[in-house]
Amino acid sequence: MSEAKRTTEFARNTTETKIAIRLVIEGSGQYKITTGIRFFDHMMELFTRHGAFDLDLKCDGDLDVDQHHTVEDVGIALGEAFDRALGDKRGILRAGYFVMPMDETLAIAAVDLSGRTAYVVDAKVRTRLVGDLQSELVTDFFEGFARGARANVHVKTMYGRSNHHKIEAIFKAFARALRVACSRDKQLGKMLPSTKGLL
Repeated sequence: MSEAKRTTEFARNTTETKIAIRLVIEGSGQYKITTGIRFFDHMMELFTRHGAFDLDLKCDGDLDVDQHHTVEDVGIALGEAFDRALGDKRGILRAGYFVMPMDETLAIAAVDLSGRTAYVVDAKVRTRLVGDLQSELVTDFFEGFARGARANVHVKTMYGRSNHHKIEAIFKAFARALRVACSRDKQLGKMLPSTKGLL
């Protein structure tokens, strides 16, 4: 008998953003995403596909002010969705990493669903915009995710030429690293992957 799918659905509303999110960890890469920032939508779509998650995400943000609130709050909500869906985290691998080539670019990501928030982002993007996304907000997204998921998130572009590829490779690597971290560990069974007794 297969184990139940881990899923969550909730709304996160502030004076700056209104977010509705539905996540299925054991999905098939299906998505329906609208944030008002097309390049960011694209990153969320490929994150979903490469992670083999199912994700419905709608964000109405104050884009007339800036993109910051939208990108950061989506990161927080997505991280919180994973934290809720994983429950007490018993029996998961907890940590994962991936090295992602994308043409001339190479990126790495490492994730630990440790219950502690930390993030390091080195995208090596020097242009202000990639598509319609303010590139500096890539860091804000991963910071938000780390806070929402209570996780360690490290992403880094090793090298590359195309700024589009640098960001895309990071999101793909992150998706695949998170997919591993969320995976159920048959050897651990229902054991908590920590000696502290709490994650």
